[in-house]
Amino acid sequence: MLSKIARSLSWGLVAVGLAAGTGMSRESGAAQELRIGFLAPTTGIFAQIGKDMTNGFQMYLDEVKGDFAGAKVKFIVEDEEGKPPVGVRKVEKLIRQDKVHMFIGGLLASTGYALAPVSTRLKTVYVASIPAADDLTQRDSAKFPLLVRTGWTSSQPNHPFGEWACEQGYKRIVAIAADYAFGHEVVGGFQRAFEACGGRIIQKIWPPLGTIDFGPFIPTLKKDADAIFTLMVGPMSLQFPKQLASAGIKKPVLGGGTSYDEFVLPSMGDEVIGHVSALQYSAALETPRNAAFVKKYREKYGKVPSYYSESNYTTAQMIHEVMKKTKGKWPGAEQFVKLLASIQLETARGPVRLDEMKNPVHNVYIRKVERKKLHGYAKDELWNSVVKTYPNVSQFWKFGKAEFLKQPVYSRDFPPCKFCE
Repeated sequence: MLSKIARSLSWGLVAVGLAAGTGMSRESGAAQELRIGFLAPTTGIFAQIGKDMTNGFQMYLDEVKGDFAGAKVKFIVEDEEGKPPVGVRKVEKLIRQDKVHMFIGGLLASTGYALAPVSTRLKTVYVASIPAADDLTQRDSAKFPLLVRTGWTSSQPNHPFGEWACEQGYKRIVAIAADYAFGHEVVGGFQRAFEACGGRIIQKIWPPLGTIDFGPFIPTLKKDADAIFTLMVGPMSLQFPKQLASAGIKKPVLGGGTSYDEFVLPSMGDEVIGHVSALQYSAALETPRNAAFVKKYREKYGKVPSYYSESNYTTAQMIHEVMKKTKGKWPGAEQFVKLLASIQLETARGPVRLDEMKNPVHNVYIRKVERKKLHGYAKDELWNSVVKTYPNVSQFWKFGKAEFLKQPVYSRDFPPCKFCE
């Protein structure tokens, strides 16, 4: 009798678990419904970026009618407000309440660092499509076995950019960047490569994240610098070049990719013409695949796609490729990560594959802001024209993985500003 009761209780618990949609049902069998949680700031100062992020993923879903090889996609968007603690709270809701198979996104590097431990603790796949925090796929990668990055590391495009700056003959550069993890890592990557080829960073200035009045900072820029390197995000990207021009400063300006991304470029004026940046995507890429992507996106949303749009469109494309391999069945978190890490694709940004630490290897484009007609549009507009392509750039650049990982993560204090005056 006791054994019968035990068996009844056992099967009852299983039934309750299946009805509740626990991790057991989430990890096994055919996924009649593939539940994808998506974190983006849909309110606050980063709301436009959040819209670009969501639109990119949604456009791919619409193209395939929400069907990934037989799995119907349930796309659940949560507003993480551009705040790491909010992101953590929302992702726990997605996992515990919505029973998502994976979660995607988050915006800030600091949000990426906050979300990754949740992935490990709750044994749920995290696809980092935007957070560029270096150490997620570097020194800390072993802590996050269910994390795959489809975007980039903060420093990745800025290593070749530092080398390019040397090739232009720049010797002395001042850096001014948003004071948080992403800004530190972007400047760190540029500085490391620029100083490796003989250049000098002679000043670092750190405006707080969200600064819109640069009056206290611009007058302190060293006047004997050859150029200015800047990294701005959100509304900072629009305000800094305007105020720099208003101050009469005409030095060459180099910028991390988000400083001139297409989410803000249409709102800029001629003050940014000639400014140069580096990123793995430009809407001005003159390839058939990108031209088609730009036209489809613009027809659907009335604007040129930003990197935030492309990254999430490509992320959806990569997830779809995995589900094709499994014929629409959810393979379990570990196998999904393994399959996603093996994907190699031609995308709007160019060829993409992942390295052994699950970070993309892809082209990096040096881009100059120009006003011109492009992609068949009759109107003169600002575009990030590609002036040089560095193919197959890894997160370790030319330094070698072993050597690179011996150094600390890029920060406010590393590399040290040994040439600061």
